[in-house]
Amino acid sequence: MRAVIQRVKAAKVTVLDELVSSIGPGLCVLVGIKASDTAKDVEYLVRKILALRLFEEEGKRWQKSVKDLNLELLCVSQFTLYHRLKGNKPDFSAAMKGEEAQELYNHFLDRLGQSYDSSKIKDGKFGAYMQVHIENDGPVTINLESPEQKDTDREVDK
Repeated sequence: MRAVIQRVKAAKVTVLDELVSSIGPGLCVLVGIKASDTAKDVEYLVRKILALRLFEEEGKRWQKSVKDLNLELLCVSQFTLYHRLKGNKPDFSAAMKGEEAQELYNHFLDRLGQSYDSSKIKDGKFGAYMQVHIENDGPVTINLESPEQKDTDREVDK
């Protein structure tokens, strides 16, 4: 599982010019799910995202997490994070497909809500053509990826 995490002053998602979700200060998290991802990958990402110290305290950088400051998260599913180039054309065959990806993405959102405050977790519209408006703060952008699991670990998850 892969996440591109951006510290934001504000962020929102619209679909066909209609507002789907918006947040004030916090994190915008673009989430990619690869075909082999499992609940273990979800747990890793949730734990890391909520613990990342990307905010300052009393003028000192990198001291507080989104959870410490009771800020919001806007999560957006983005299968294009799992691409590879075939010449100049992107190939997304490594990304998990449709319903299965939506199930794992929803599990990710549920686990964020259970580990933090569900009222602070917002998301886009899975599978929709979205416009994501991000007012990056810093800018601060962090790439995060769950560690590769051994095949034996993956068999246990299934």
